[in-house]
Amino acid sequence: MRVIVIFYLSLMFFCSLLNFSSLSECYTANGEDYRGFQNQTSLHGGKPCLFWNETFQHPYNTLKYPNGEGGLGSHNYCRNPDGDVQPWCYIADHEDVTYWKYCDIPTCQMPGNLGCFKDTGHPPTLPGTHEISNKLTIQTCINFCRGQKYTLAGMESGYACFCGNEPDLQDHVKSSNMECNHVCFGDHTQPCGGDGWIIVFDVRVGACGGNYTSPTGVVYSPDFPDKYAASRVCYWTIQVPGASAILFNFTFFDISDQTDMVELLDGYTREVVARFDWRSPPRELVNITGDFVILYFFSDRTNQAHGFALLYQAALPLAKSLQHACVCFHYCDRMFDVSLLFSAVWTIYALAALLILTVVAMVAKLLLHVTVNGSDSCSQSTVSSEPWIILYRPSTISLFKKKLKNHHGDLSPLVGH
Repeated sequence: MRVIVIFYLSLMFFCSLLNFSSLSECYTANGEDYRGFQNQTSLHGGKPCLFWNETFQHPYNTLKYPNGEGGLGSHNYCRNPDGDVQPWCYIADHEDVTYWKYCDIPTCQMPGNLGCFKDTGHPPTLPGTHEISNKLTIQTCINFCRGQKYTLAGMESGYACFCGNEPDLQDHVKSSNMECNHVCFGDHTQPCGGDGWIIVFDVRVGACGGNYTSPTGVVYSPDFPDKYAASRVCYWTIQVPGASAILFNFTFFDISDQTDMVELLDGYTREVVARFDWRSPPRELVNITGDFVILYFFSDRTNQAHGFALLYQAALPLAKSLQHACVCFHYCDRMFDVSLLFSAVWTIYALAALLILTVVAMVAKLLLHVTVNGSDSCSQSTVSSEPWIILYRPSTISLFKKKLKNHHGDLSPLVGH
């Protein structure tokens, strides 16, 4: 029975690590936080990117920014060091005097973004309170709807904000995120819907504090994806009854100075388990024993930044772990009974044994072939999988910005400078 428990707990943590890796490879809004591994402008027939430590003839290189600012380094991965609409890179082949190109990266969706929906207006997709603003951003709309006690906030056409609740979306079907890529009037790095298309967010995104009880979830810094405001003091409680431990992963971390900080505290003793700031950012997963953790954030009066995104996963008892393992792999919609548990374990053992026998047979055949025909060389190739990435496609505004960049050089300031 102990083997079964260990197996399914390992399965749950494997699920969480899959989620961690997928989120850490995604970028929100314009991809300033993208740290993925695509090194050409397109996966199929794209231009190869130049190494950032060999682009000294251009404004962004490791000589000018030697400390990894903007994700630059001795690599040729796509980055967005100047706050453009999406990751890009320098290329060797000039086309129409263009020495850089956007990177065409696969898409995924940030937690809290519920998707892009058609809005006919009869009735509106989100029928609650609404407002329009020429300074609209994702967070200003979320703040407005949160203040009106709604659970959802939607942006449309770059300037319109609509509020509603979960039941309002039941009869609406998601569409491609491409329909919702109009830039926000208040921040041209953020998507704010389209003409007749509304992009919907959970209002908990960017809230200053909250209470979480689900076995897994994501917590964003206050005002995310905008920069956090000055003089913020926020507390979040993550309490999952019955959990033996809670695993935390900072998938994005941008804190501006040493005074601003993030702490993880034991919920019962209030003892600080981990503390992070710009000099000591999180570099690995944090595993805290127990079922109750407090997340604390503080910002001073100066030097605001984009904050953090934190994903957590609780280690639950066997029964609940099985249920969430099923959800993770979409294999079942009900709880396993004991007979199914043993059946599953013995099936896995049988498959493992079959795999081992197959490998042994292949090795024996190879050795026999080498003995009979002499020393033959065998090569082995590995296939790397490309991670999922959020893509914020360029709009007409970004194309106009591209022309400016070509004619006037890279004038946008580096993120954090």
